[in-house]
Amino acid sequence: MSLYWRIFLLNAVVLVAAALLLLGPVTVSTPVLFGEAVVLIAGLVVMLIANAVLLRIGLAPLARLTGAMATADLLKPGDRTTVTGSTEVVKLTQAFNAMLARLEAERATSSGRALSAQEAERQRIAQELHDEVGQTLTAVLLQLKRAADHAPQDVRADLQQAQETTRAGLDEIRRIARRLRPGVLEELGLHSALRALTTEFTSSRLRATAYITPGLPSLDPATELVLYWITQEGLTNTARHARATRVEVHLRPLPETKVELLVRDNGQGIGAAPEGAGISGMRERALLIGAHLDIGQGHHGGTEVRLHVTGSTADDRPQEMAR
Repeated sequence: MSLYWRIFLLNAVVLVAAALLLLGPVTVSTPVLFGEAVVLIAGLVVMLIANAVLLRIGLAPLARLTGAMATADLLKPGDRTTVTGSTEVVKLTQAFNAMLARLEAERATSSGRALSAQEAERQRIAQELHDEVGQTLTAVLLQLKRAADHAPQDVRADLQQAQETTRAGLDEIRRIARRLRPGVLEELGLHSALRALTTEFTSSRLRATAYITPGLPSLDPATELVLYWITQEGLTNTARHARATRVEVHLRPLPETKVELLVRDNGQGIGAAPEGAGISGMRERALLIGAHLDIGQGHHGGTEVRLHVTGSTADDRPQEMAR
């Protein structure tokens, strides 16, 4: 039965019941007696309540569909609405689910293209920092050393200090270049890159450790790059916001050729804080390889970032991003 006829019949039932009552035991005098007015008012209230209840029941599937529309999140794909009801509501639900699937596919495609362009730009900037700026600072270091060797004693200390400042700047440029484009990932592979990443984040206030389980399936370059960036973002969030003293990075195989990445700390937890650009970027990257990302409170406090990916192949968008 269509929604139109359902609402029509609901109201018709109430009106017919009211007419039958007026033709039957309920009578109205002129002028209206007090008892008759009480009966009419009570009957009107009962009809309004009955109509409201019946309409609420009839329109409940639409309310559930509206709630599902309000909570839909393209960064968390896969959730589909299973609202039941009249033919119109079922068709509307199917159309909404189909629209959601198209939007998720289009978002994944556009995100893949955007991130491909971003990766290419990051690689270009990293290359220029390493080749142009790095070589310039290296030349400045050599000139300062030559000047310091031939300078008077009272000027030599200042030149040596300038050398140290330039050397620190050169190290910072190289560090930024490594973070823009992880050369260690291409040169040494994912395992060594993750261990080097945890070593980079280890300090006097934070101890970072990587645990790589043997027997991992073969991963394509795009998946390895996403694993690396999500690990880096998770470690960055821990170092900046978690107030943690320990963070662990686990990479291990799961049944059915699955791989799980877990970044877990002992900090203050994510709480009710809204997701920022870093977490949104992590979700975007997870979508590129069809992975499932969970970020939340750990079992023993702190924050856990879990990424589940398939260990077989990648589609065209991640491969394009990897290139």
